[in-house]
Amino acid sequence: MDQTKITELFDREGIRDCLYRYSRGIDRADEAALRSAYWPDAHDNHGAYCGPAEGFIEYALGVFKIGPRNIHQITNILIEFINSAEAAVESYFTALQRASDQDADIRQTLLCGRYCDLFHKREGEWRIAERTVVYDWLEEQIPPAVVEAERFGPRRPIGAPHPNDPVYMLGKHRVPSGLNSSGA
Repeated sequence: MDQTKITELFDREGIRDCLYRYSRGIDRADEAALRSAYWPDAHDNHGAYCGPAEGFIEYALGVFKIGPRNIHQITNILIEFINSAEAAVESYFTALQRASDQDADIRQTLLCGRYCDLFHKREGEWRIAERTVVYDWLEEQIPPAVVEAERFGPRRPIGAPHPNDPVYMLGKHRVPSGLNSSGA
């Protein structure tokens, strides 16, 4: 395999990693992860919001830090390189969003669509430069009022915004290799 193909494989993985950071950032209201998916001068057309990505990030954090439940899944990632520093990327998404139990009008929304992104590679890193969200499916429902703890029953832990979600504890309790639990 030649160096060009190896570089392309690394570039594809860098783009996928960025998309996955975006999903974690939006679902966990993790500001650092969300910001790391966009270039500071990026533009985002998210339907209800259209403008600088910075404004979208602030908008999203304002909505999702209050405790709603979100799940984004990204699939069918098609990456077409324009040149060595730009790529057109279409990614299908499924998003399930639920308002917090404190909202009087608790809604569950299922969104399906595509992220149509222009990625730029700068100083070896791929991030979103332009995003347009295309909505292909939308369903809303108002489920019966049930306190969240009752709805999940014994299933624990329940996902939470940054920094309280269990994903942020990964690796924090590991014993360094070569040491036993006593530190010897």
